[in-house]
Amino acid sequence: MSPALIQDRLAIHDLFIRYATALDDGEVETVVGCFTANATLESPAIGAITGTDSIRAFAERFAAQRAGGIQFRHMITNLVAEIEPGGDRAQATTYLLVMISKDGKSRSLPPGRYACDLVKEGGVWRFSRRVVHHDHDYTLEDL
Repeated sequence: MSPALIQDRLAIHDLFIRYATALDDGEVETVVGCFTANATLESPAIGAITGTDSIRAFAERFAAQRAGGIQFRHMITNLVAEIEPGGDRAQATTYLLVMISKDGKSRSLPPGRYACDLVKEGGVWRFSRRVVHHDHDYTLEDL
């Protein structure tokens, strides 16, 4: 494996970690910076949204919940990234487990995975499409 490919794989891994921790920590602009300007984000909780303004509003909702005493923990594992020839596009998947804590109680959402398309812009990897799949339906009513 070439040094450039190793660097790209590490950068993609860092993108996933940066996104998950920024979302949990309420760092809205860091979350926004993980996506291309016209990216699409699809999730059972929100449906499909596209573009910077929609992704910012999504991240702001998480930040507001955190400020209100709800702590999310997005845990990801088993990351697989396939970088296309040319080195500026990739597809990646990872397993996902989300824990939610509030008022001394915790629960988890159904396990799932992220399926993502990525683009390398100006030397920086970003999500151009991110789809969240959970193993079964759930509700957030218990929050």
